[in-house]
Amino acid sequence: MNDELTQQAREVAEQLRSRQLKLAAAESCTGGWIAKVLTDIAGSSEWFERGFVTYSNQAKQEMLGVEAGTLRAHGAVSEAVVREMVSGALAHSQADLALSVSGIAGPGGGSVEKPVGTVWFGWQRRGGEALATCYCFAGDREAVRRQAVLTALQGVLELL
Repeated sequence: MNDELTQQAREVAEQLRSRQLKLAAAESCTGGWIAKVLTDIAGSSEWFERGFVTYSNQAKQEMLGVEAGTLRAHGAVSEAVVREMVSGALAHSQADLALSVSGIAGPGGGSVEKPVGTVWFGWQRRGGEALATCYCFAGDREAVRRQAVLTALQGVLELL
């Protein structure tokens, strides 16, 4: 699976480099894993602008401008929050596009409405509308997080 992560990251890098675009990542449940796989690539400072690891609700508010009311009304793992996260990543960076991820990797923390494995994603180009989607991944914590990284990177490719 790591080979798949590396391959996906390299494809993102090539697409960003060829278009002279920069990416920012706003991560919660992936804990910086997206930034790690991207910055494992030599020369990544050319196209990776910055990463925000906003694991707590407080960090989401302080670093990305997510509204406290949005968190109260919808919870951190929600469409509304990932939309605010991705918009905040663009507002607080010089990136041309951004991604956001917030989910429940487990083994605890799930509910009937949001079971373990639920992950919301956001993607946005500067000046464009935020796109958001939700997946429910199977597996343990590592598997959920790995699938989230792959999905986030795939979304960047689709946005390009």
